[in-house]
Amino acid sequence: ACEQELVALSNAFYDIERFGINFVASPKHADMLLITGPLTRNMAIAVKRAYENTPSPKIVVAVGDAAINGGLYKGSYATLDGIQELINVDYHIPGDPPSPKEILRHLLKILESVEKK
Repeated sequence: ACEQELVALSNAFYDIERFGINFVASPKHADMLLITGPLTRNMAIAVKRAYENTPSPKIVVAVGDAAINGGLYKGSYATLDGIQELINVDYHIPGDPPSPKEILRHLLKILESVEKK
């Protein structure tokens, strides 16, 4: 569900690109990683590789309750209880799922705080 909310940010209503935010297919071209959904144990290696392939300085954002703390799947044998068990997370966008408006609001705050640094 969080992934669908992120996709909505590219439509004409939200038009996230007007803020200079573009979604890219490869972590090698990314400045920020947006992690969505529960982190399954069999996806942990792929997430770790994506993190390692993102150039520094990198920003990691956990989007949605499942990414932040496991959400509905917390305590499952098949998942980790949040992405922070595997990699460092810089920001959290809570919700199940957060609305596109909430995601955009948080992303703009993140960019503002990064620019201040």
